[in-house]
Amino acid sequence: MTDTVSRRSALRLLGGAITVAATATGGLTTPVHALDRPEAGVGPRVESLIGRLTLDEKISLLHGATDPNSLGQAGYVPGVPRLNIPPLRLADGPAGVRVTRHATALPAPVLLASAFDPELARRYGRVIGREGRALGQDVLLSPMVNLIRTPYAGRNFETFSEDPLLASGMVAAEIEGIQGEGLIATVKHYAMNNQEQDRMSVDVRVDEQTMHELELRGFEAAVVARTGAVMGAYNKVNGTFACENRTLLTDVLREQWGFEGWVMTDWFAAHSTVAAITAGLDMEMPDGTYFGTALRSAVQNGTVPERYVDRAVRRILTVMDRFGLLDGSAPPRPDRDAPASAAVALEIAEAGATLLRNERRTLPLARGGSLAVIGPTGALPFVSGGGSAHVVPDHADSPLDALKSRAGKLTYALGEDLYGKAIPASALDPAFDSEGQQLAAGQVWTYDGTLTVPEDDEWTFVLHFSSAPTARPKVLLDGTELFPQAPGYGEFFTGGLVSAAPDGLSVRRGTLTLAKGAHTLRITAQGGAGGLTFRLRRSTGATRAQDVAEAVAAARAARDVVLFAYEDATEGLDRTTIALPGHQTRLIEAVTAANPRTTVVLNTSSSTSMPWLGRTGAVLQMYYPGQEGAAATAAVLYGECDPGGRLTQSFPADDDHHPVAGDPRRYPGVDGTEEYSEGIHAGYRWYDAEGVRPLFPFGHGLSYTSFSYADLRARRTRHGIEVSFTVRNTGRREGIAVPQVYVGPSPRLRLDQAVRVLAGYRRLALRAGERRRVTVDVTARTLSSWDPARHTWVLGTGRRTVWVGTSSRELRLRTNVEVGR
Repeated sequence: MTDTVSRRSALRLLGGAITVAATATGGLTTPVHALDRPEAGVGPRVESLIGRLTLDEKISLLHGATDPNSLGQAGYVPGVPRLNIPPLRLADGPAGVRVTRHATALPAPVLLASAFDPELARRYGRVIGREGRALGQDVLLSPMVNLIRTPYAGRNFETFSEDPLLASGMVAAEIEGIQGEGLIATVKHYAMNNQEQDRMSVDVRVDEQTMHELELRGFEAAVVARTGAVMGAYNKVNGTFACENRTLLTDVLREQWGFEGWVMTDWFAAHSTVAAITAGLDMEMPDGTYFGTALRSAVQNGTVPERYVDRAVRRILTVMDRFGLLDGSAPPRPDRDAPASAAVALEIAEAGATLLRNERRTLPLARGGSLAVIGPTGALPFVSGGGSAHVVPDHADSPLDALKSRAGKLTYALGEDLYGKAIPASALDPAFDSEGQQLAAGQVWTYDGTLTVPEDDEWTFVLHFSSAPTARPKVLLDGTELFPQAPGYGEFFTGGLVSAAPDGLSVRRGTLTLAKGAHTLRITAQGGAGGLTFRLRRSTGATRAQDVAEAVAAARAARDVVLFAYEDATEGLDRTTIALPGHQTRLIEAVTAANPRTTVVLNTSSSTSMPWLGRTGAVLQMYYPGQEGAAATAAVLYGECDPGGRLTQSFPADDDHHPVAGDPRRYPGVDGTEEYSEGIHAGYRWYDAEGVRPLFPFGHGLSYTSFSYADLRARRTRHGIEVSFTVRNTGRREGIAVPQVYVGPSPRLRLDQAVRVLAGYRRLALRAGERRRVTVDVTARTLSSWDPARHTWVLGTGRRTVWVGTSSRELRLRTNVEVGR
């Protein structure tokens, strides 16, 4: 037990999720929490403040407000200057601190989790914790621990895994790192927030066993790690909005787990005053629609007893006091250490790089050879996804820059055009400069003319503009708006790559099939208060064919090809397919036909279908690798480090073969209701239960060396079972092995159980020829199932099968062990 877990919480959660995470990876080291103080010393100070606060002052602490000195962060709570209660600034930060200033752009959390190393997660958290305080923040709105349930979810890159054990270990370690630096962490989104489509309203129907065994385990681990805050989700859970759901906010979070921090809403996720505060919600963000004037009136007319207000204030102040924000004992804000943070970002990007395929010794590349680099993200740095995860990086090189120093002769071909090419003046009547319209403030500019298309073709119009998204030029072709406003927050939650041009102008696209001949074109643009710059470009079948032809020529002329493929994800928008967007499939097929020594580097948010896989030499999954992603990618491609990542999610073969395929009730829901009818069989558990072969299984990842596994033994212990085995590097170079322990079902439990579940793992760096004896402790919690009739965990006794493998499908060793009480 660490010294950061209170006696009350430890007793309630003995054998809980954090213990599972610890034993799965060899034990969590005791973190330094310099700001923690005995709880007995907190109460009197907080109680004294509550007794001196007026009702208006109390309520001012329970909702967001406008920051008079904003640093571009997401939220602000003003504090009470009269009583020296400081304000709180709350910043997004799943992959770095999101403010208007520069910060270290870390790899996406899914790439972090791919390293299967909680210690790296702790260091990841320390970087964010230090930078958050250095950048004037008090609360981090991260980490996210919702499971990857559907491959379409737009925020899969912001979270860790489809597996609850892996997610629990990562979230606990990251929170320890964040809060060890004095920044308050917020685990989110509580709970069942596993998609972006209809996220504000969808009603998730889920049974008790599924909820506790899967989604809730990561949140429980965060509570045991003493997260200061929890963010409630937008969606409903079993008929009630998450932010006013007493079962979640009080029965589970407080009474079962002993959470002692505060619960805030996601932004604009509140729906009530009385129901929310009595259910256990403490803070509304980012304003006071329900917890401002409405709450004061409810207290004054007796609808809400003031003790509920006091309870919420007490929870917030107690966390603030724990972090030294009430008595001035918090240490001075540090300076950023950008070089040290960048080094951590690079290490994590290399550690999480996941080699999915490597045939004919395509990788590693030989220095000095001829190399063709193809694809837009080969020449543009792809740092992060869009929405809350976007960070203003200190710097970001392109892979092309990083590869130049290693290759001999290097050529580059665009392959897939993201930003369009100029519309020929001859196609416009009257002609105008579509490449650079400049409007002064207040100026209005219109165009009425025709666009002549030389042949039937698919056109993608690309608008570049400098104004706010809602004030962009209006473009009508044959009376149809090419760039209509997206509903809700769609205009503001845009991706990290395709929605901005290299020169910083915002980008929108519209695709349609045009018949040969003249089409009416009308454009209206307004300079607004600050002027406007815009461009109108296009991509057509003809321009795409030329781009592919140039890429094929470059591929044929080089010994090796590295083709960068992308998929740009963002908060607020789910994917519609797991196929690569645009015309990238055609590009990959053409290039691999020209040169089979082609490595495809994937900068994607989540799983991707690969109908072109068999033609490739190698496939390297890099997700969104952060500001050091180019250097990490080049290092892995040239064998300067072993690709140490493993898949934290199953990759389906296509859109028809995954856990939510073919059943709209499972995803995205029908008539506002979504059913988690797969139950506990999510992710790799579904593939095993249904006998479906994934494209790549959970835990898969290749090395540049080889490993053997032998001498598996398993024995009972007081706290579960102990699994030991030997791993040997049988290759000629140092490499990374990630052995995984899986456990089968109990024959004595009359509950639904998976074919096998991840029970532990270990990340090993082994020299050529080195062998190591590995011991993994599997806890009673991992060997247990949630019994909805008894509302508790029950141990799965009897003869259990134990496997050791390199993925959920490649199981090298097997034995049995008797589990008893």
